[in-house]
Amino acid sequence: MASDFQKALIAGVERVSAWSDVLDRINVFPVADGDTGRNLKISLTPLRYMKGVRENTIRNLQLSARGNSGNIATSFFSGFLKTDSSEGLCEAARAGRDLAWQAVHDPVPGTMLTIFDELVDFLERNGFEETPQHVSEVVDHLEKAVRSTLEILPKLKQAGVVDAGALGMYIFFEGFFSSLAGRDDEFRLIPDAFENMLQVSPAFQEEVEEGYCVDMVLHLQADAGEKVEKLSEYGGSLVVIPHQEYYKVHLHTADAGEARARIEGLGRIVQWSDDDLGGQIKAFKRCRAEEAIHIMTDAAGSVTRADCSELGITLLESYITAGEKSLPETLFHPAELYGLMREGVRASTSQASVFERHQYYQRILQQYSRALYLCTGSVFTGNYQVAIDWKQKHDPENRLTVIDTAAASGRLGLLAIATARYSAGTADPKAVIAFAEQAVNQCREYVFLDKLKYLAAGGRLSRPSAFLGDALHMKPIISPTAEGAKKMGVVKNQEGQLEFAFQRLEEFLHRGSAPLIMLEYTDNRDWVSGTPKKEIERLYPSAEVLLQPLSLTSGVHMGPGTWAVAFLPEPALGLRHD
Repeated sequence: MASDFQKALIAGVERVSAWSDVLDRINVFPVADGDTGRNLKISLTPLRYMKGVRENTIRNLQLSARGNSGNIATSFFSGFLKTDSSEGLCEAARAGRDLAWQAVHDPVPGTMLTIFDELVDFLERNGFEETPQHVSEVVDHLEKAVRSTLEILPKLKQAGVVDAGALGMYIFFEGFFSSLAGRDDEFRLIPDAFENMLQVSPAFQEEVEEGYCVDMVLHLQADAGEKVEKLSEYGGSLVVIPHQEYYKVHLHTADAGEARARIEGLGRIVQWSDDDLGGQIKAFKRCRAEEAIHIMTDAAGSVTRADCSELGITLLESYITAGEKSLPETLFHPAELYGLMREGVRASTSQASVFERHQYYQRILQQYSRALYLCTGSVFTGNYQVAIDWKQKHDPENRLTVIDTAAASGRLGLLAIATARYSAGTADPKAVIAFAEQAVNQCREYVFLDKLKYLAAGGRLSRPSAFLGDALHMKPIISPTAEGAKKMGVVKNQEGQLEFAFQRLEEFLHRGSAPLIMLEYTDNRDWVSGTPKKEIERLYPSAEVLLQPLSLTSGVHMGPGTWAVAFLPEPALGLRHD
């Protein structure tokens, strides 16, 4: 594939990634489960890693597809990837549009299907030239199409928002076409283009729908057409994407177990995942408090997507690759990753591109009057310098504050959670920044490694040293500092780890105080939630103890079996408003 065309595809994907939180917040159709942004991020990730035969990318897209939006989008790209230059765009868009409509059992206008229709309509009438003027014309056309979705679908009209999937595709195509024309730093202000259409009306009420959102890959041989038709009996919102003898299937069903048992009678289930629709809808309806200043941080901190949804935090993600699979780190299932690592599959991390990080900064300042970026320590990544460089060029009003926290994993996560809570309790942005700066100085973390071989696999320790250390059952203890990961000690077993942890807590925390403590786990949640958590709760009965998964960026480098404790003493928390 031509490098400029692939670069344009990546630009589109990275634009969608930067705006995915907004897509989640306006996702009310077909149900208000708030996952369109997440599903598009997962589904379109294979476009970032196109290599060799195009059919392999199409297959990877279909295997990755999640949710209504992801499955329909990947159907489109199965046809759109038939070209690799602007000359064949119209034919490729038409092929993609047709596949997208065919994939949906009950297609509905007013969704991303309308965007595909309007894209084809524009290209058939006008073609495409790699010029700023032509980009502006096609984006104008697609913008009107997105705005029309609010009038087409009654549920969108009731909620007062445009369709999330349609907006996602608009954002993709603006990045894609702009990149083809050599313009990758000038984009429209989304809140202005869709003014008063990006906030769900307080009057909107979605009935809680019990059931599951299922994605599967089904292998069918004989009577495939008959069997595909039968799938509509097992649930609604059906999307089916054929690829040779394999069928990517998405549906909503009342009982995932029963549906799976019945579908297994049709053919072999190669891949299966299901999400609780009722839980997602309840989470979507939950209102967040207003904040004095918007908080964003790196996903290298041990902050979950649930934390971000509850507290309104924006996460800037790194990417995890294990074997042939690559995903944003909060979307790679930890059990799968650690299972692969224990089997000897090589895992690695990579930063988001500078372009993608810039898109996040731009989006944040389009959405919020002020923002505070609690950045991973500059000794660990280049994120701080990238943000500072962008700020110098694009933030003359000083609306974005960037703090080098010198932290990672749980220490960074604890800082972000505590600061977001504080921001929700005050109207003073300066007070929030002062709180964060004080918390940076008082927060501590200790990480307890189980094996050294994972540090060696990532090039952070020589293999002979790792082999010798593991043979002698050495379990190092490290702490992230401004100078890097500092070795704090070595013990022989878990009992030694616990003794060290309790000694450090005793050194920094008063027994009668009410600190904020985070315990982090990898693939050892049951153990961490047992003895370590129960003993800490006994020693510090007034403490709030959070049980969190270790960030996968840290988990890849430190390996399964690792656990950690981070804590913020009560004096730092005492600045919080009642």
